[in-house]
Amino acid sequence: MKILLFGGTAEGRELAGWLLERGIPTLVCVATEYGETLLPPESEAHVGRLDREGMEQLMASRPFTHVVDATHPYAVEVTANIKAAAEAAGLPRLRLVRRSDGEDGCLRAGSMAEAAELLEGLEGNVLLTTGSKELDAFARPGLVERCCPRVLPMADSLARCLELGFPPKHIICMQGPFSKELNVALLKQYKIRTLVTKDTGGYGGFREKAEAAREAGCALLVVERPSRETGYTLEELKQMLGEEAT
Repeated sequence: MKILLFGGTAEGRELAGWLLERGIPTLVCVATEYGETLLPPESEAHVGRLDREGMEQLMASRPFTHVVDATHPYAVEVTANIKAAAEAAGLPRLRLVRRSDGEDGCLRAGSMAEAAELLEGLEGNVLLTTGSKELDAFARPGLVERCCPRVLPMADSLARCLELGFPPKHIICMQGPFSKELNVALLKQYKIRTLVTKDTGGYGGFREKAEAAREAGCALLVVERPSRETGYTLEELKQMLGEEAT
């Protein structure tokens, strides 16, 4: 068994560590050098963003037996490319899918643009926990000044925030995971009235954000997933791969 794992997510890193412990050869694909530093020690990594052609070339470079897609649930284009490349290479693809973590009484939007429109009708400061790639929609005059983007502590993430016009004093560069207590402290420190998040599930810290918003008395605005996928949970993948490896 030789695994090609696309996994810059928390559960992708956990799966990489699990495979490593069992001596199952695994090449882990991450988009950035920073992502590589978060992998379990001794992991073999391929660093750099890949298009479909690049994925096909990588799949053909070794006798892989499985392709595991543990990318973010909002990375629609990446998942589509992995699926197409695996089909072209004749390799079985296993999709790791996070369970959705519903929350009653929250605001919901179908897209980042829709979320920004809702925010324009709400008062007060906004904590954006959607990632640096999703900030364009919120860089609107009258809104950008109220937003506090929380992004990874990377130079390009900070540069992106500054280019879009977010106030430097509002930019929070931190690496998770974030506890409920830390979220509450940030909400109070920045006088947040609305917390914006994706439906990232347990591994994305959704519950900690939802509970923090409730405790701090601010609104929770959830940007829904772009599509409903079928696949396997982390536990199911471990069981399947473990059984095949024995």
